[in-house]
Amino acid sequence: MKIICIGRNYLDHISELNNDIPKEPIFFMKQENALCKKNQPFFLPDFSKEIHYEVELVIKIAKVGKTIPQKYALDFIDSITVGIDFTARDLQRKCIEQGLPWEISKAFDFSAPMGTFIPITNFADLRNIHFSLQKNDVLVQSGCSGDMIFFFDDIIHYISQYITLKTGDVIFTGTPKGIGKVEKGDHLDAFLENEKLLHKKIL
Repeated sequence: MKIICIGRNYLDHISELNNDIPKEPIFFMKQENALCKKNQPFFLPDFSKEIHYEVELVIKIAKVGKTIPQKYALDFIDSITVGIDFTARDLQRKCIEQGLPWEISKAFDFSAPMGTFIPITNFADLRNIHFSLQKNDVLVQSGCSGDMIFFFDDIIHYISQYITLKTGDVIFTGTPKGIGKVEKGDHLDAFLENEKLLHKKIL
């Protein structure tokens, strides 16, 4: 199983971090060690003083594909959920300044919790899926799949040019604006439409 993540896929998030708009999808990888069970708390690591939450739609790949034509790309998704891309922002900032890869700030243990997956057939319009994140019962992030710079089919087509996608692989598709720091004692709730699919206590 691969965990593939898309960066800089919402204009409002690009603006809040003062980044450039990409011409092609930017992707990076997390390893299986980044998985965090649904009801398992997230423990703040000692190596960072600035862990940020980033809520994202996560799609699951249904079958093996390589060099997938864009017109068939949506046929490779079987379900969707919400996930949190925990990011060591202080480490990421240092990596970017030095022109280094981001993995140290993104792929650390338990940095990719995901909610329960919902069949894609439950959604009438894949370009109108809403998701959100509450921190301590206050709304901090909300987004819609229709606001992505690169939609699901763009992402699958692009990644599959370089990496064979396999059954069970998941793709984090980017975060909207509203990212922020977590502290001990916080709790995060992620929603797909109005259904809470993920809860994380920060310890």
